[in-house]
Amino acid sequence: MPMRYVLYQRDYCHLCDQALAVMAEARAPDFDSQWVDDDEALEARYGARVPVLRDSEDGREMDWPFSANDVRVFVNL
Repeated sequence: MPMRYVLYQRDYCHLCDQALAVMAEARAPDFDSQWVDDDEALEARYGARVPVLRDSEDGREMDWPFSANDVRVFVNL
């Protein structure tokens, strides 16, 4: 079963590294990481926006920059 939350990111992305740190600070629930680099459809959708946190249940997305508090609100912690 796929995870509810997905963090779209790319390789060698310092903003993505910062987003991962913010997710850890927020104590976010488990999430999948999805890399957009080698996927044309994901690159077209998220390429200029990464990192992006997505709720796969309701389709909501939160673009970077976001804070630990933003993440907690997004995941209803």
